[in-house]
Order: sequence, then structure tokens, then C-alpha cells
Amino acid sequence: MELLIKQVENEYELDHCLFIRKAVFVNEQGVPLDEEYDEWDNANTIIPHIIVYNGETPVATSRLRVVEGVAKLERICVMKDYRKYGVGKMLVEHMEQLAREQGLTQAKLNGQTQAASFYERLGYVQSSEIFLESNIPHVLFTKSL
Repeated sequence: MELLIKQVENEYELDHCLFIRKAVFVNEQGVPLDEEYDEWDNANTIIPHIIVYNGETPVATSRLRVVEGVAKLERICVMKDYRKYGVGKMLVEHMEQLAREQGLTQAKLNGQTQAASFYERLGYVQSSEIFLESNIPHVLFTKSL
């Protein structure tokens, strides 16, 4: 595997991010398409979208926003065939580094409960009760950077 992680630089790469999210969240998990895409998903936004390629193949994506001085890691997803290779960990660690470079000291994310152990292994702490997003159980996870 030849993995490359990078910040999205153009609409072509952003389309790859949206393709991955549609495959994972919409097709695999049943999230309605109109709930998956929002105002932060266009080429004119200034928030970083991150993409991971295996060669020319897009395999994972996420985005990073700053909300009230806290790094908010969002839309973290990895294509099914790549979930056993540490791609998700690489993606989260990359976003944390971007946040640190912006001087941020706290991170948070709304993680699916089925992925709780993944986030906990990365140092995140469950900081809320279970709530539903797109009819999928989630919890708020936080971490000091």
C-alpha cells in the first residue's frame, strides 16, 4: 500500500471526499443524502477537508472545523476495504496535528458508538450520553491536544 494523506486543494479532490462519504455513510450506513452534505462541503469553504489516497484510489476522508476555539473533527470515514490498515488512526492524528499547528489545545468529535473503542485507543474520552445523529447512536468524545 502506498498511502498519501493531504489537505484537499481543489474541487476534484473534494469530489473524492464526497464520493467516500456517500459510499460509507449513505450507502453502507443508510444516512439520508440530504443529511450527509452541508454548507461546509463546497469548494468555497475555508475549512480543511483531508483525503487519503492509496496510489490514485481515494480511501478515506475527514474535515476539520474550529468551533468556539476547539478543533472539531468531522465526517471521519474509511472505505470498508481499508479499515484494517490504520488509515483511520492516521487520519485522526493528521487532523490533530493540523489543530496543534493552529494553536488549538482541545479536540472534540461526535463519534458513532460502534467506533467508541477506536477513539478511546486514540486518547479520546466519552463526554456525553448517547444521542442520535441521522438515526445512528453517537457520543461526544473530547481530547486534550
